[in-house]
Amino acid sequence: MHTLNVELGTRSYPILIDAGLLGLPGVLDAQVAARDVLIVSNTTVAPLYLSAVSAALQPRRLLPVILPDGEAHKTLVNLSRVLDVLIANRFGRDCAVLALGGGVVGDLAGFAAASYQRGVALVQVPTTLLAQVDSAVGGKTGVNHPGGKNLIGAFHQPDAVVIDTHTLSTLPARELRAGLAEVIKYGLICDAALFTWLEAHLDSLLAGDAAALAHVIRRSCEIKAAIVGRDEREHGERALLNLGHTFGHALEAATAYKEWLHGEAVGAGLVMAAAMSQASGFLSAADAARVRQLVERAGLPAHAASVSPQLLLEHMRIDKKVQGGRIRLVLLRAIGSAFISDDYPQRALQGTLAAYCGDAR
Repeated sequence: MHTLNVELGTRSYPILIDAGLLGLPGVLDAQVAARDVLIVSNTTVAPLYLSAVSAALQPRRLLPVILPDGEAHKTLVNLSRVLDVLIANRFGRDCAVLALGGGVVGDLAGFAAASYQRGVALVQVPTTLLAQVDSAVGGKTGVNHPGGKNLIGAFHQPDAVVIDTHTLSTLPARELRAGLAEVIKYGLICDAALFTWLEAHLDSLLAGDAAALAHVIRRSCEIKAAIVGRDEREHGERALLNLGHTFGHALEAATAYKEWLHGEAVGAGLVMAAAMSQASGFLSAADAARVRQLVERAGLPAHAASVSPQLLLEHMRIDKKVQGGRIRLVLLRAIGSAFISDDYPQRALQGTLAAYCGDAR
């Protein structure tokens, strides 16, 4: 078992990574101190793994809440469903919420844990590649609003993240590809060697090779744990983790969270961020081409044919990184070197949107 720590003083917590952790005696049990546990999952994941998690946590009082699957269901309505169960069953402040699923389940369950009685324990058990490499780590929780992605939420760190890489064996190919967008992001922001490794081993990852997947999960968690440990509340460096996300979140919101998986939107966002960096004079044409080629090889979209440039820009203007009316973007100087700025040519942004949105192709 590979163990990493997110160093946050008294709120530090472990990330446990290995194949078969959910069935390994004592592992999950040791991470859940509470007697009463609410397990939040969805209609896809629960039939696969709820029984194993429940068996591992006996003899606690366990109650499941099974939500519909999909980003469109990460809403205040479903948050209320989770809170209603906690209240109706008189869960105390010493209870725990366990998130069993992908990023939607993790974000929503985490926000419920942050909100209920002003904060209860949270354990993340991510079952998708995207959640394992990104969303389950770092304490960002929340739900979507028709006006924007993740506009309602809170920082609430988990007590532990338990990553059973064997769950990826049941992951649909589309979800696997979506998770790779976040791995590519890590290489772009600070690890050029990882990006080069991805170029060489992408076929193995797409084929579900267990060793290759374990490698990128560990490396991604190492990068995110280190950044979160230095900047928990996104006052500076942590904003780099949003590379591609201002474009991507706007794509999701503009299509009512029904057309794009989050990782697909991030993949397109990475291509747009690279193209804009090139148009702004920051990034070489060769590096921008490498970004687009890797994203497309991963089977991720690079264009947003169904969204007009004007609509995407409207949604970008309510991104959480907007300050003083200026859209702050994470851009690239090179592969492995990202920065955040609102000092870029407006024509570069307009040209990028025109090239990659609507009927640009």
